[in-house]
Amino acid sequence: MVPRVVRLARVSVFVSPAAPWPRADVSLPARTLSVRHAEPSAEGLPTAVYVHGLGGSSLNWTDLMARLRGDVDGWAVDLGGFGQSPPPRDGDMTPAGHARSVAEFVEHLGSAPVHLFGNSLGGSVALQLAARRPDLVRSLTLISPALPMLFATKSNFHLPVIAVPGVGERLVPKYMEADAGARVRGTIDVCFADPSRVSAARMAESVEEVRSRDHLPYASDAFLRTLRGLLRTFIDVGPNRPWKLAERVTCPTLVVYGRKDPLVDPRSAHRVTKHFPDAHVVVLPDSGHVAQMEHPEFVAAAWDRFIR
Repeated sequence: MVPRVVRLARVSVFVSPAAPWPRADVSLPARTLSVRHAEPSAEGLPTAVYVHGLGGSSLNWTDLMARLRGDVDGWAVDLGGFGQSPPPRDGDMTPAGHARSVAEFVEHLGSAPVHLFGNSLGGSVALQLAARRPDLVRSLTLISPALPMLFATKSNFHLPVIAVPGVGERLVPKYMEADAGARVRGTIDVCFADPSRVSAARMAESVEEVRSRDHLPYASDAFLRTLRGLLRTFIDVGPNRPWKLAERVTCPTLVVYGRKDPLVDPRSAHRVTKHFPDAHVVVLPDSGHVAQMEHPEFVAAAWDRFIR
């Protein structure tokens, strides 16, 4: 297929937010994962697995999962060390390590290949899985994926500083001492083009989850180890560097960027079309870093058009 870049018109549709999907713990050979399941509206639908970004959780997919219930049997995972999942027993929090955890979960479900979705860090994880285990992935949808970029942005330049050994160990615990509501609001202000789109219900859910994680002794370590693992892929020059992995992806691929994303520069869209063999790229002009949360209607429409 011929790759293409599509820019959607600026339209906004308000839909009342869905309630968070039920959560359960799944015991796997090398880890325990917390997952949320949106039961499909019909039997026999293909499975979809959703992977969140750095510092996020399965709650980041609630609204998109609601919109796709008529098309897929949706499962959102908390990566090891995030959400309600403990760290993996092998201690590997690189994108490849997290991808192994998602692969274990897909195999546990017994319904491969699956439609795989990833946002930010989750996009890097999903790419690792699609390239290394094509037997498990039916399609790949990446939303503002954290892949090596030619362009720095005003809101991501501090991440390499935090990743410096010793510096992150001082800064991240200090940050976590701030009020949970203030931390959530700060994240929303960075990730959304228009923070007013976040409903009171979504705000309350996010604050509650942050507070539930504040007592976990591994929270800071999981964040730092995952961040360092991700940044190492940005300087990797080996055969398994991200853009070389993209060339090995055989399934249909959809990549969604936000024009107002301060963390992932949407100009990377044209690089996607050069490396993925079968990719469509959609640029949302009025969206930030988490289009599946800010504009789930557009992400669902793009998936329906190019993947379903």
